[in-house]
Amino acid sequence: MAVSKSNDVSIGITSVFMKLVGLWMAADRAEQRVRDCTLSYTLIAILFAVWVQARDIYYSWGDFSACLFTTCNILSVAVPLFKILVLLAHRKDFFRLILYVQEKFLQAEYDDYERKIVMDCKRKCTFFVCLLIFSTKGTLICYVINPLVANIGKNESDRILPFNMWIDSLILSPYFELAFVLQVLSLYHIGVSYFCFDNFLCIMNLHAASQFRILQYRMAKMADLMRSEKREKYEKLATSPSNFARISYAIFKEHVRQHQTLIAYCDKLEEVFNLIVLGQVLTFSLLICLDGYQVLMPIFPTRRRLIFTFHLSAALSQLLMFTYSCDCIIRESTRVALAVYSGPWPLLPTTTSGRMMRKDLTLVIMRSGSPCCLTARRFFVVSLETYTGVLSSAVSYFTLLKQRGESISS
Repeated sequence: MAVSKSNDVSIGITSVFMKLVGLWMAADRAEQRVRDCTLSYTLIAILFAVWVQARDIYYSWGDFSACLFTTCNILSVAVPLFKILVLLAHRKDFFRLILYVQEKFLQAEYDDYERKIVMDCKRKCTFFVCLLIFSTKGTLICYVINPLVANIGKNESDRILPFNMWIDSLILSPYFELAFVLQVLSLYHIGVSYFCFDNFLCIMNLHAASQFRILQYRMAKMADLMRSEKREKYEKLATSPSNFARISYAIFKEHVRQHQTLIAYCDKLEEVFNLIVLGQVLTFSLLICLDGYQVLMPIFPTRRRLIFTFHLSAALSQLLMFTYSCDCIIRESTRVALAVYSGPWPLLPTTTSGRMMRKDLTLVIMRSGSPCCLTARRFFVVSLETYTGVLSSAVSYFTLLKQRGESISS
């Protein structure tokens, strides 16, 4: 039974947002023009936000509270722009990865147990995708609601925008309304760019880990699967130990090819995303520190603290999502060695096929000792230990920032 992509909620949702950004495959030339226009609009929206935040930090320099607010915004704008530029440089490889997931992972033939593995993977993907989208969308809504609530009861000269633009003429209608709409549109596209690439990286990582689990199952249960799926052919040919060894070795070579393909897939994933992962890890500590400071310190207004409560939850969810998915690849690729050792090799005779299978089995175990992984530009391997390391760094930065804020206030 083939697993179609239509019932994969996480990929369906993520593909919609990827199309809104403009980084998705096109079926024909007309659709490609739409993608190019959408991508151009996304870049313009992000560059407009960069200009707004640059003016804001220039004119508010010296105001500690305002600079913290603007610094968080600048980091949140710079990260999506960085991701888009990196993926544009690897666009062809990125699209090949998407096609490979669709053709080899989602539309492959599975038995009942393997379908359970795939469905479990889909549930995890849906959970992480919805969690990050909810927290990011909550942040965007709070950014929009904040000035709307603050402007209640104020006259035209006292109104504020979601982000200060430091242009006097914008306080008057209809320029104020026009600037407000432009900022909201830019904010929405930044939010979509903020989470859609990480969602897809998480999906690709978790599906790769599930394929390693399926490979473990096939290697460990090789003899049982031969009997259940190829009963007639098996009973006809496996009438002697030599035939059994030859059939087992032929099937084992298919599993080895699948293992090699998964390793190549993870290497390509590493090639495309390692620079993005490095940027993510470097900025997460600062974002979590700045968000936590503005949430926990009572000197900031409640509306701002609500904004950064959602922003902090988005950062923590995003960090957990991609470190957990990377850790899954490491663990499942390592467990291939145990699975292949649990195969039917002790039952094989010392024929040519039996000896070759034992030799190749040893090579598979040795290769599995070096797990597949994603790195931060090869500086370090990303795993759940990265999550705790980033949180530890964020707490250290928070302590320093708190001391700085107390010295300024005193």
